[in-house]
Amino acid sequence: MKSEGGVIARNPTAGRDFHLLETIEAGIDLQGAEVKSLRAHRANLKDSFARIDNAQAWLHGLDISPYPQAGRFAPEPKRVRRLLLHRVQIERLEGKLAAGGLTMVATRLYFKGSCVKVELALAKGKKAFDKRETIKRREIDREISRALRNRVK
Repeated sequence: MKSEGGVIARNPTAGRDFHLLETIEAGIDLQGAEVKSLRAHRANLKDSFARIDNAQAWLHGLDISPYPQAGRFAPEPKRVRRLLLHRVQIERLEGKLAAGGLTMVATRLYFKGSCVKVELALAKGKKAFDKRETIKRREIDREISRALRNRVK
């Protein structure tokens, strides 16, 4: 995972369950030992999403396992974390979300320098037939690449 440029965790269900329209990079407000847990790649982004409440952006569902050496000072693993965005960005996102049908999904958690960043995507939910079509397209692409590899040999 280190070779991916500091990627800590990816959301495996984001691309499968949603049409990802636009991505936004945001910082996360973390407590003490959470960064040490992230350096050990002990995070899970599955089912995590962002909401805007009272002109603040919040990340729900991010699971950061407690750092063993933190002892009793370790924060709760599934707590709601504040996202660090500019007011203009929050207002723009709030306008797009208010238009309806969109949600903010966390797709990737990574280090940028010494800071922890989360990549959020404005997304629209897929219907069941869209999911089947995506799977079918992925299988066709796999077969094509397999045929090309065999042809080159």
